[in-house]
Amino acid sequence: MKKLIACIATFVVALGTVFGQDLAAVTEMYNAGAEAVSAGDKEGALKSFEQALTMATALGEEGQEVVANCKNVIPNLKLSLAKDLVKASKFDEAIAKLGEVVEVAEKYEAFDALNEASGLIPQVKMSKAGNLLNAKDYDGAIAAYKEIVDADPSNGAAALRLGVAYNSAGKLPEARAAFEQAAANGQEATANKQIGNIYLKEAAAALKDKKYPDAVAAAAKVNDFTENAQAWQIAGQASQLAGKNNDAIKYFEKYLEAAPTAANAGQIAYTVGALYQGAKNNAKAREFYAKAVNDPKYGAEAKKLLDALK
Repeated sequence: MKKLIACIATFVVALGTVFGQDLAAVTEMYNAGAEAVSAGDKEGALKSFEQALTMATALGEEGQEVVANCKNVIPNLKLSLAKDLVKASKFDEAIAKLGEVVEVAEKYEAFDALNEASGLIPQVKMSKAGNLLNAKDYDGAIAAYKEIVDADPSNGAAALRLGVAYNSAGKLPEARAAFEQAAANGQEATANKQIGNIYLKEAAAALKDKKYPDAVAAAAKVNDFTENAQAWQIAGQASQLAGKNNDAIKYFEKYLEAAPTAANAGQIAYTVGALYQGAKNNAKAREFYAKAVNDPKYGAEAKKLLDALK
């Protein structure tokens, strides 16, 4: 803004020396805009400069200097007003104002203002969407992020946040698709972790609903995207409840490898020991009972069974 005021002040001095009744009126209007800027009245200043531009244009060659100055000032003043709207979190108004900046800057060939406004528009749209997401307006956030992603499919950050919004709204298939798009556009680590979490939710829900094959399938996919011990536990539980003890052993062993110090490690080791004993593999049963002897709940029974198998 200081640069803008300095520029205006320079031309106020220059124009003040120009004579002629019509040009004097133009100069007066231009100076009114400069004074409004100094007073912090940007809206008033904009109106004065726009009027000065119209008046100076009507003068033809005599008004060309004022025309050039107004065409430089107006886009930057509109840009400043747009930034004020952003600071006030009036994002829709700011986006509309930035659109005006782009339009007038293209028309007046004010390329610095054009480039800055063009770059700000997607940033403001992201801020708007972020505010909606933080306010838990998930439908609003989904619509806002989707608009950004539809306009720029390579925007991995927006796709990632779109996935978060879908996930928070409980729309898991849509969330997974958004995270996959984010992963393909520079957000692989974070997006894959989110995809893994979605499969984990689906696995837990399927286990609760006694859909054991679905629980195993979803749990197995979790670790395709991110290492998660809980997924192996769910797969083991689902397999055991489905009567597939060999699969249960496999998944429980993976769980113990991934989380050897987990609070329930002794319980899982005891379960694996019992499954091996049921399969007549006493050597492996002893191995896992031995890992459970210090468990506060299952330790005594594990020691008893371990002694019986010696």
